[in-house]
Amino acid sequence: MSRRQFTRLSLCAAALGALAISAFVVAPSLAAEDAVVIPAPVMDAQATDGIQIAVIAGGCFWGVQGVFQHTAGVVNAVSGYAGGSKTTADYTMVSTGSTGHAESVQIKYDPKKISYGKILQIFFSVAHDPTQLNRQGPDSGTQYRSAIFTTSDEQKKVADAYIAQLNAAKVYKKPIVTKVGPLEGFYAAEAYHQDYLTLHPTQPYIAFNDIPKVENLKKIFAENYIEKPTLVSGVKVTN
Repeated sequence: MSRRQFTRLSLCAAALGALAISAFVVAPSLAAEDAVVIPAPVMDAQATDGIQIAVIAGGCFWGVQGVFQHTAGVVNAVSGYAGGSKTTADYTMVSTGSTGHAESVQIKYDPKKISYGKILQIFFSVAHDPTQLNRQGPDSGTQYRSAIFTTSDEQKKVADAYIAQLNAAKVYKKPIVTKVGPLEGFYAAEAYHQDYLTLHPTQPYIAFNDIPKVENLKKIFAENYIEKPTLVSGVKVTN
């Protein structure tokens, strides 16, 4: 079932959504993609002065954004599109799977408070399942692929080395399919997609697929978790 189909069923499934939320209190890891406890990267980027940018894609951007909005050291996390052109950076067009775009999240972070490697560790552990090819949970298509869009040679080296490290450690039952490539452009998604998890916590899609990711962040990465999310609202977003 696609996210759009899942959303259409929201009203008739509201009661089930409420039950699902109560279940997560007992077993927060029971979601479309379970969290996996993984080692930290052996290689990491050097901490530098100034705000840095990481761009990642791991299925529906609602959940990925939500996870990093609850991550300490993240200054801003914006849902958007990467991998295609500016002219096709539109939700309706991206949803066809023909634009080259992936639903992505641009993360601006303070490298003195959180490293690039730690962001990738959270990404691979609780934000999505990196072994699913062109899909995540109920969503399928290349727009839901797992990808890391690097902004420097150092980021590419860290990402490639970490994927090799995790594959060698066999922490997943299947190989990682995450693609690593240079960022050619990031385009912020429409305003109604921003802060979606925070604004719609009881929506059945969010309750089943994404709230558990934030709960797993809190459980597995307690030292990196912040209760109050850092929201896009009020922040000027530019492409």
